[in-house]
Amino acid sequence: MFEKILEAKSDSILGLTEEFKKDTRSKKINLSIGIYQNEEGETPILKTVKKAELALLKTQKTKSYLAIEGSSEYAIAVEKLLFGCNSEIIRQKRAKTAQTPGGTAALRIAGEFIKRQLGGIRIWISNPTWANHARIFSASGIEIARYSYYDKQTKEKNFIEMMSDLSKASTGDIVLLQGCCHNPTGIDLTSEEWEQLARFFSQEGLIALFDFAYQGFANKVEEDASSLRIFAKHNTEILVATSFSKNFSLYNERVGAFTLLSINEKIATRAFSQVKNIIRSIYSNPPAHGSSIVTCILNDSDLRLEWENELEEMRNRIQEIRKLFVKTLKMFSANASLNFIKDQNGMFSLSGLSKEQVIDLKEKFSIYILESGRINMASVTKSNIHLVCQGIASVL
Repeated sequence: MFEKILEAKSDSILGLTEEFKKDTRSKKINLSIGIYQNEEGETPILKTVKKAELALLKTQKTKSYLAIEGSSEYAIAVEKLLFGCNSEIIRQKRAKTAQTPGGTAALRIAGEFIKRQLGGIRIWISNPTWANHARIFSASGIEIARYSYYDKQTKEKNFIEMMSDLSKASTGDIVLLQGCCHNPTGIDLTSEEWEQLARFFSQEGLIALFDFAYQGFANKVEEDASSLRIFAKHNTEILVATSFSKNFSLYNERVGAFTLLSINEKIATRAFSQVKNIIRSIYSNPPAHGSSIVTCILNDSDLRLEWENELEEMRNRIQEIRKLFVKTLKMFSANASLNFIKDQNGMFSLSGLSKEQVIDLKEKFSIYILESGRINMASVTKSNIHLVCQGIASVL
């Protein structure tokens, strides 16, 4: 029977990485996949993670199954990170959190919950957005609509068009928002824009689904949660998908969370029972190791401080390389100006390169970026920046 099966189209990011691996040229550079790299081009294990693992090695007594929703300690730690340690939301038990295998699983749980419990509504995603967003929600059978976010001409966000598009959404529709470090643009809303958006959602009866994959990569951890906290002031129902791949550098541990916020504990508990039902039918219960590391670090004041310092080092390196990138590019071509890159947040930037220019970069210079022109700035280092800038200047 299997000979009838057609080959699936390769993933735009992972497929390009496979192509990169097969490239035999010695000076090849991969700026496509979304991982943080240090100056040596490595994705290191954080020192705090190593310390937490040593502590767990000494204290763990079982490898038994976790509950369907995972560890309650982990859930509280995640909620404090999102809403603040002294949040009324946590005291009132209005938030319920399930541990998930990465942020992708959290988004898929959100998709299943939306489809099964909220009926035939749409989900609005930004144009552009992470390539996998549309796949995840399509797999759940949800109708997808898109709202404007980025102006290709100005290389800036277009908040006016964004609001105009969202004014066409119907009551009960879900809107996917990225809490900080927007992927792929690197451009975030201001506090004033988040406030305006939050009030608009409350007035129009829209429900926000926050994708939090980069908390601590734009500013400090608390500051990066401000968008969600602004929304929680004005909206009683919110969904959140969290990933700790980037900010804890726990990529292959697949550590994430799905959080549901409701108007009171009773309704939140009832709705969360359906979330647990969904989890049971997909992966039954989550893995323990990665979430135990995160819990250990967040619940130990010394480790928490050290983790935030490590996170600051990663954040500062990316911000420094953005400025150096703009400066170096001008050395190769005075007319090749990508000044907007230095003002963006997080790991990613939309370079403005065309599909043809991207292909030229790959074929002539062994520099791999996505067809959309998205560059992972965290993969640019002081040792490869001249090659990167020389290549880009040549195709502009």
